[in-house]
Amino acid sequence: MGRKFFVGGNWKCNGTSEDVKKIVATLNAGQIPSTDVVEVVVSPPYVFLTQVKSELRPEIQVAAQNCWVKKGGAFTGEVSAEMLVNLGVPWVILGHSERRALLNETNEFVGDKVAYALSQGLKVIACVGETLEQREAGTTMEVVAAQTKAIADKISSWDNVVLAYEPVWAIGTGKVASPAQAQEVHAGLRKWFCDNISADVSASTRIIYGGSVSGSNCKELAGQTDVDGFLVGGASLKPEFIDIIKAAEVKKSA
Repeated sequence: MGRKFFVGGNWKCNGTSEDVKKIVATLNAGQIPSTDVVEVVVSPPYVFLTQVKSELRPEIQVAAQNCWVKKGGAFTGEVSAEMLVNLGVPWVILGHSERRALLNETNEFVGDKVAYALSQGLKVIACVGETLEQREAGTTMEVVAAQTKAIADKISSWDNVVLAYEPVWAIGTGKVASPAQAQEVHAGLRKWFCDNISADVSASTRIIYGGSVSGSNCKELAGQTDVDGFLVGGASLKPEFIDIIKAAEVKKSA
């Protein structure tokens, strides 16, 4: 079975309700491939989740950008997995490098978050990636394998997880991992799954790329054997996000 192409749009901490209306209008008017070719998920800030969910065409799903590590309670400022389920939000992004770096989320904490979100019925876009220093030191695979293992140690099934490889040095910097660099890490992660989990999980788990993906580089990246889609940052707020979604057709025709 081929892995269905997956395109996520991470809006991060951006936008007003007017901006959101414009982005949603662009997505609603866009000509995108059918759901049997590509799965599309956008991740607005919490405060706009219900607005986007109610106004967006139904074939595009929504994701939260984070959720709390366990059941809700006395955790001021946090949002629980149960609340997201209650709102009908199907997806959540966990372990994004900005949260790892700025909020000191450890590999183990991210693993716990992924496990709890899955236990509540959410699907998870789990992020891994190395810094520039780690890449230059030649430890990329060690770093992303450790991040992936911390998740694998806590969960029993990868069915509802999409793994996003996002080299930290390529996020928001305009630097993009070359298609060969992206393919190398994706293939390494797939081998890690094969060696440490199972051949089935290796073959079926979608590994998507994130890091300065744009309308101009998406087709070449999509053409790589082990790149199953994208997690798009800045470009997901722009009309070119439609072009990035259309890169799914590269895989379909391959």
